[in-house]
Amino acid sequence: MKRRSIAAAFTALMLGSMLTACSGAGSATTANITPGDMPESADWTGVYFDPAMGYFHLVQEGKTVAGKWERPHKEKWGELHGEATGNVVHFTWTEYTRGAVGKNAELTGRGYLVYSRPTGENVDDHVDGEMGLDHDETGTKVTMIKQRNVKADPDSIGGSGASDLGGGDWDSEGKESGTPEPPAPPPL
Repeated sequence: MKRRSIAAAFTALMLGSMLTACSGAGSATTANITPGDMPESADWTGVYFDPAMGYFHLVQEGKTVAGKWERPHKEKWGELHGEATGNVVHFTWTEYTRGAVGKNAELTGRGYLVYSRPTGENVDDHVDGEMGLDHDETGTKVTMIKQRNVKADPDSIGGSGASDLGGGDWDSEGKESGTPEPPAPPPL
């Protein structure tokens, strides 16, 4: 009888653990970051480089920060949208894989960035943060350096999303103008 009680308790414990793991009952991780002041004359608008993630083109309008990035091998590109409070931006992001279709063509998540300027003269501003998957705000570390004298151009990156597979402009208004020429006769 004692064996049955122990076996039943063990089975209930294991079943409860499996159900909790499968239900996604865990909560999303959030960064515990306290915003500070931006460095003197600094703003979020600019181009930043991270060796793994590539070039980020960010634009700040009021408290809103939006931008795009492209991976170094150009196989993926993404976009982010967030709000700045001092030297911290909390954002949501989407990354697209070129040529991919279906569930794996697009990843989404949340993240944060912290703007800083090292001490000294003639130094480059830094942005450090993390990009988490789905509802998590923490995950992949990002370490970027602001590029000097480079204008942000988010429109130069990306496409219309994971469905941007090419195929010409047959269904758009961008068709050639004029009258088509008749076919040339075959060579003799």
